[in-house]
Amino acid sequence: MKILITGISGFIGSHIMSHLLKNTDYDIVGIASWEHKGVPSNISDDENYQANMNRVKIITHDLSAPLTPDIKEKIGEIDVILNLASDSHVDRSITDPVPFVKNNINIALNMLEFARECKPKIFVQFSTDEVYGQAKKDEYHKEWDAIKPSNPYSASKAGQEALANAYWRTYSVPVIITNTMNCYGEHQDKEKFVPLCIDKIMKGETISIHGYPDKKEAGTRFYLHARNISDAILFMIKNVKPKMYPEFDRPERFNVVGQKEVDNLTLAKIIADELGKELKYEIVSFHSTRPGHDLRYALSGGKLEEYGYVYPVGFEESLRKTIRWFAKKYE
Repeated sequence: MKILITGISGFIGSHIMSHLLKNTDYDIVGIASWEHKGVPSNISDDENYQANMNRVKIITHDLSAPLTPDIKEKIGEIDVILNLASDSHVDRSITDPVPFVKNNINIALNMLEFARECKPKIFVQFSTDEVYGQAKKDEYHKEWDAIKPSNPYSASKAGQEALANAYWRTYSVPVIITNTMNCYGEHQDKEKFVPLCIDKIMKGETISIHGYPDKKEAGTRFYLHARNISDAILFMIKNVKPKMYPEFDRPERFNVVGQKEVDNLTLAKIIADELGKELKYEIVSFHSTRPGHDLRYALSGGKLEEYGYVYPVGFEESLRKTIRWFAKKYE
């Protein structure tokens, strides 16, 4: 089995690479631009990469541009494409939306064009819970609920999904769409909430918590460790056969869910307690600081469970492990 991972040097891409190297004998081709959030050490420092680097080929290419003939030749025949590469920070999508959205749409378009040519067995389009928009209290979006993105980031991911759906129907690309919840784990960029909290707490700085200042309420999220995401992807590769048109009217789609809903203030307090540090915070108006911000996302994980899948790591222990990993950087 030969797997192509786009964005392999990014946070989730490098975790998936490591998980596949440890738990399979697959060969891996990774594409990285080195111009976005990918970090070389995410790959080179990984112990599973160091033990299996003969099974990994890294290709430098910016996927906002089409794959050239020589890049295609280097990639060779591929069984599975995991299309993870994307800009993912909501704030940057709001402050400078045009290049952000263009980049994400072009990545999906170029990879789907490549898939149309190379004909993999599976094409996984990696997406987000944010495409469904804000969830009301006690509401959990199921696969193929209405798509209602609230900001340029989530709109760009919805656009990727729409392209994947179109290539599935028009060109028989064997698409599986995954929608994941808030990811965290080792190697994550400090613009994301968990490492941002760790950084500010260790430096004694004040953390801004999105919410309702007048009600002293914070927004909530379901947090999902990158190990669980990686394992769920591997489960799909091994156990899910893509549904194809015209037998089916839409491609296969799975929610990959966090196990526990936590409001952002409580999560910051958990992190501070684990670090043994004081938490300094302020609750800021969610809409004035981040227009289009949603206070709650929630997905139903019932479908993946029906396939027999069980997440390997729990929230509390994986969070403690992540906090300890980041804390070592401040020693």
